Amino acid sequence: MILAMYNGVLMTLGVLLLPVFFLIILSRKKYQGRTLERLGFKRKKRQEALCREEESSKKNVLWIHALSVGEVTSALPLIREFRKFRELQTNRVEPVIVLTVGTASGKKTAEKLFASSVQCILFSPFDFRFAVQRYIKDLQPDIFIQVETDFWPNWLSLLRKNNVPTMLVNGRISEKSFMAYQRFALFFRPMFCSFDLLAMQTQEDCRKMIKLGVPADRVIALGNLKYDMEYPSVQEATHPLFPLSPLSFLTEKGNQLVWVCGSTHLGEEKIIFSAVAQFLAKKEQKKATQELEELEELVLVLAPRDIHRGQELVALAGRFGLQAGLRSRNETEGRVLILDTLGELASCYAQADLAFVGGSLVPQGGHNPIEPALHGIPVLFGPFMEDFAEIAHDLLDCAGGKTVTADSLATTLASLLVDQQTRTLMGQAAHALVQRHRGGVQRHVEAIKGLLTNA
Repeated sequence: MILAMYNGVLMTLGVLLLPVFFLIILSRKKYQGRTLERLGFKRKKRQEALCREEESSKKNVLWIHALSVGEVTSALPLIREFRKFRELQTNRVEPVIVLTVGTASGKKTAEKLFASSVQCILFSPFDFRFAVQRYIKDLQPDIFIQVETDFWPNWLSLLRKNNVPTMLVNGRISEKSFMAYQRFALFFRPMFCSFDLLAMQTQEDCRKMIKLGVPADRVIALGNLKYDMEYPSVQEATHPLFPLSPLSFLTEKGNQLVWVCGSTHLGEEKIIFSAVAQFLAKKEQKKATQELEELEELVLVLAPRDIHRGQELVALAGRFGLQAGLRSRNETEGRVLILDTLGELASCYAQADLAFVGGSLVPQGGHNPIEPALHGIPVLFGPFMEDFAEIAHDLLDCAGGKTVTADSLATTLASLLVDQQTRTLMGQAAHALVQRHRGGVQRHVEAIKGLLTNA
């Protein structure tokens, strides 16, 4: 009943918005191919990409869906493990992996990370029954694996109708999402109950899913896949346009303390620049402590979530008396480096003394703190870490991270930069936390093998 009402509304909106829809397609070239693909057209592309020859027809086809950059990154250790575990198949042949994404940035990231690991990277279908059915017919998946989020009624309904086992991996439910799911339970409960298995990150996530009405035997806690990520070394993570790592210029300037602020959002940068300016002013005062006077120079690496804000951030830094340069132009003269490129943040964390994880001083839910923790450096984050609440709690509990506010960031920054011993101990604690939680990817693979065997 609910699904029929949903499809009725969807088709009505589709008819009403059809003129606007075609106007967008005709006027903006970048949407043309993507939109036709997501409507289920361009079938030849899907069929050719799978290379359905006699040999490949014996392989299991794994359809993995990851909405955007964060979900694609979560899928990385899982897909790498598939390539190691040939016993996933009864005939010990590597599976065919099809990855769908929902955003252009997600597709770009997927193409960079999985160029040699998956047979096919596509945009996901719109949730129209005819579009989803075409994808299922062309891909003929043996299993559908959804990473973290992006639930659609017609997808799950048609996959079940076509007897395709479905599994949610790395599942998590924030308090905000939980309240929304409860409020609209008539809509969300059937979708969650459509999954054959929901692999959640924590027991608390399992409890919430069961409370939403999912049978307990379909819910299991397998840990967070991001703990199993293998981050690139400094040498591996360089940008294709630049032969040297982002911070290679530091060797020419002698000893420097490096503070890396990753995935920052609008409103956070001014707090960060203000903290740096306050620290520098205190260091230059006549009454500065001996520790401050003897401290090495500070370099700030700021990686905005939206890399197109580079020029804006250079100007903002200038208003705080800080000279900034853009990585995309290889500008390294200033104290601030704006990392307006993709794929280089890991190499900066590897050379950092201190990290801040963005999206947390403003209400954006926060970003993943595991990456800097893995590199053994202290992790700072704001109070808005709902999307990574469990990891943030664990970092605070093991003393590998600290919560800061707009008012306390400058003081915390100064105290940690002066105290090398505390930085070292925090970094060791953060790294140890990551190591303790690794191993979830093997548990996920075993669960997937079980679904394939019973299919």
